[in-house]
Amino acid sequence: MAVFRKDETLDLLAEDFNVAQFVSFAPSPAGPQQQFCRMAGLAPNHRFGSVPEAVAALFSRSADGTINVRSFSATQSQSREFIYAIASVDQAVAALERIAREDAFTIANETIDVSDGGVSGVVMGDVVEFRPDSTPRGVEQPGFATLPTDWALKMFKTVYGVDANFGKGRNGRLEFSLHPRPRGWRQDNIVFWELSSEAPSVRSTPPSWPNDFSRLIGDKAYGLLMADIGGFLVPKTTVVARRIAPFSFGRETGLEEIWIRTSPREQVPGKFTTARGWLDPFKLLQSEDPEGEAISSVLAQKAVSALWSGAAIETSSGELVIEGVEGTGDKLMLGEVYPEPLPDFVATAVRDLHGTLREVMGPVRLEWVYDGTRVWIVQLHRGASISDGDIIVPGDPETWVTFDVSKGLEALRTLVTSLKPDTGISLDRRVGLTSHLADVLRKAAVPARVNTP
Repeated sequence: MAVFRKDETLDLLAEDFNVAQFVSFAPSPAGPQQQFCRMAGLAPNHRFGSVPEAVAALFSRSADGTINVRSFSATQSQSREFIYAIASVDQAVAALERIAREDAFTIANETIDVSDGGVSGVVMGDVVEFRPDSTPRGVEQPGFATLPTDWALKMFKTVYGVDANFGKGRNGRLEFSLHPRPRGWRQDNIVFWELSSEAPSVRSTPPSWPNDFSRLIGDKAYGLLMADIGGFLVPKTTVVARRIAPFSFGRETGLEEIWIRTSPREQVPGKFTTARGWLDPFKLLQSEDPEGEAISSVLAQKAVSALWSGAAIETSSGELVIEGVEGTGDKLMLGEVYPEPLPDFVATAVRDLHGTLREVMGPVRLEWVYDGTRVWIVQLHRGASISDGDIIVPGDPETWVTFDVSKGLEALRTLVTSLKPDTGISLDRRVGLTSHLADVLRKAAVPARVNTP
């Protein structure tokens, strides 16, 4: 079985893939001797006249203006010294010469910023695992996103405009990173780091969030994006995010009216703005989240001609609860109005939609709008509810305090944060199980019930 040095393996990978620009050296009595090279605009394994010339060429092509040097032995698989983000030719040459005297091989490659708004991950069979702000090894830690490969390809095209070719990852394990700015010796948006022929051992699973990528673009944005990729009706939505360029998805609704929806990192029921009509997204971000820690993006979403609107959740006993009102559903979600009896044809349409969603994604919660013909998804979250009937959050605390529902959502949020231990909340009247009032209680995991006469 052939054993290849790390730089030789990288050179072989470059025959078919875009790899980070690099030049490698072997130790010799005369100092570092060039081995392999892949740089944009040069023939494969172009020969330089000297080490400083090779390093200067690499610096001139590095988008971030720095390079890395890693060292290794020809006979050991483990890497040795790794020097990150070297800022000058002289410093890099000195490192290469020193390591050569230690009888080690070196690879100098362009520094690629993994926190540029892109993602890194692994393709393995029918699964792609990925996350932002990390190398491909980041999938070894909790928080990575997992999607079926076909879904990941659609998502990368939608968010970054990039057509990814993961074909060879279908029969092995392929490490990659995706960047908004072209990188690598082929100057492409996707850089490949390693390909191994180990058999895929990961099966495709339904999309699940929150994860680190959903936090990057915002919880609402990710849920709607998953619904759109899954082929469901989502109104045309433009995502104005903090860390990546704006992108759009969804379908035209026939209306040009806009709803503005803030998209927090993780679901925070009813806390941040949802408004009918255009608002300056940058002023909105500055006024509601000046530190940039809570809201990941603002969504500009085409309005739907709303005959009926509402939400649907699965209870802890498996019952599907569909609640709605005639017209738009913003007051219903805030708990300001109580659900109205729905026409059978509306309830049936929502039930059918939920059933199809469940087949594709597992248990889900959604907000919907019915336009007279079709049901549109305007929010989507994964998972069933812990509520059932008049029990919003199960529990048997020692003390119950009564909350006046008419005081509204922010008063409830304040009460939740001020509760003493072993205390539950009893609502003085019934609210929708799908309302933000119920969502706040569920997220806080505070025992809560409706105080019925």
